[in-house]
Parts: sequence; structure tokens; C-alpha cells
Amino acid sequence: MDMGGEERIAAPREVVWAALNDPEILRQCIPGCQTLEQKSPTELSATVKLKVGPVSASFSGEVTLSDINPPVSYTISGEGKGGIAGFAKGSATVTLVDDGSDTLLRYSTKAQVGGKIAQLGSRLIDSTSQKLAGQFFADFNKAVVAKAAQA
Repeated sequence: MDMGGEERIAAPREVVWAALNDPEILRQCIPGCQTLEQKSPTELSATVKLKVGPVSASFSGEVTLSDINPPVSYTISGEGKGGIAGFAKGSATVTLVDDGSDTLLRYSTKAQVGGKIAQLGSRLIDSTSQKLAGQFFADFNKAVVAKAAQA
């Protein structure tokens, strides 16, 4: 499944870029994220608990940043295993564009699921994925604006 979108953030691009690379802000914004630990500047490990339809599972996995072009863009990729629930893997290309004093955050994602979750049907998975992405970017926007206000 592929999707994309755009979020206007009332903060300068450098502030948004710093937040995209801050594990604590990401942990707070990723829906269901229980842990997010930075292993290196481009590698993180995460545990996320999600409910998709009737299936609830904890996913443990690795997250990697690549194609890094500060403070303009990067690709974030991850793969998580959820035991009998299955697996999820995906990537998102994130691009930041100056728009006056605001920043436009544009993203395009690709995701794949397998196992019990995949049996739920693509419509449920697609709508859940869109909801989770929308929730992440809305929460990220609030966190960045709050951080910018403190500075």
C-alpha cells in the first residue's frame, strides 16, 4: 500500500529537521510506541503496540534512516515482527520545504504486512494505516510547534 500527504508546521525548517531526528519526540508521536532507542545516528530500535481491527499485537523492530540530506529530506525505513500477528515493514520519504516562516512536511510511504494482520483485508489495513499516519503527523506538528515556542 502506498500513501502520502502534507503537513504545514508553524516552525522553521531547521527546527522541524531537528525534531525529525529526536528519538524522544518521535517516541511521543508514533502511535502505540512503547520504546524507541537510538543505537547510532541512523539506527533505532522500537517496540510498538497496535490494534488493527480485532488483532492487537506488539511489534519489535529496527528503524533505519537513509538518503539523508539535512535539513531537506531523508528516508526512514523499518521492519517489525509481531509474533503470530505477523509482520509489518515499510518506508517513508520525508521532504521539508520552506513556506514563509512555516515548513511544509511532505511524505510518501510504502508499507507491507503479512501474517494474521494481512488476512484482515486491504481496506481495513489501508484505513488503519492512513489513520495512524495522520495521527503521527498531527502529533508531530503539535510537538514541534510546542518545542519552537519554548525556544
